Amino acid sequence: MAGSSHGHTPAAWTGVIIVFIGFCVAGAFMVMAQPAGFWAGMAIVVLGGVVGWIMSAMGLGMPKNAHPVHHTTDKREPVNAES
Repeated sequence: MAGSSHGHTPAAWTGVIIVFIGFCVAGAFMVMAQPAGFWAGMAIVVLGGVVGWIMSAMGLGMPKNAHPVHHTTDKREPVNAES
């Protein structure tokens, strides 16, 4: 995955950071037994996904044609038995 630059865009980083903050908020309020705060954190999680999607649509994500196509071949080299 690292060779394909998967997720190395401003849209991806921003979306993930907002979602992470939302999970932290929801987790903290869950431990404090505050349902309203928990659902506010879940709303932040959804907001992070929406922000990432909007930023990607604005051109700050990876272009659709930038993903490499992986080809497989039927040619296999024989295993060397002299190890």
